[in-house]
Amino acid sequence: MDLLTIVIIAIIVIAIIAILVWFIAIYNRFYSLKNSAAATLGQIKVAMKKRLDMIEQLLGAVQSYAKFERATLESVTKMRADVGDAGAEGLRNIDTESRKLFGNILAVAENYPDLKTSSTVTNLMDSVRGMEEEIARERYTYNNIAQEFNIATDVIPSNIVARLIGMQKLEYLKFEEEVEKPPEIKF
Repeated sequence: MDLLTIVIIAIIVIAIIAILVWFIAIYNRFYSLKNSAAATLGQIKVAMKKRLDMIEQLLGAVQSYAKFERATLESVTKMRADVGDAGAEGLRNIDTESRKLFGNILAVAENYPDLKTSSTVTNLMDSVRGMEEEIARERYTYNNIAQEFNIATDVIPSNIVARLIGMQKLEYLKFEEEVEKPPEIKF
């Protein structure tokens, strides 16, 4: 073999190795982002379950002041069970329903001054508000990860790897913030 042939073979081998290293790096990045998104979604589910547990405790504390339907408690129990299997859209629906329920409890507390001053109720309401903030932080983190993942599935050259390994875009978490609308009170 002459020197030119050896140089050409070396260049081809180096190019193949470079392409393999590039492919592996992008592949690993996709799975790193996908696993980070799944972990963050898990944290959101845990926080939503905690919030629903606290709302259930609030229901117990408020029950002596207002006549809650049994369906309200059943609704909280069902939502808590549904959180584990819910995807992004399901979590949005559970979030909307639990916010409405919490708004109803706040409205009842406003109508009963003794209830409003109860330390148990006050502590539980503060805890639920803290969970709201935690869910918002986790949702923000998840959406940032999803954005980075989705950009990688769209831009060249990582979109080539995404297509080759069958990566689909991640769905963003879009929870409705119904702050301006006062809660509709139904008991």
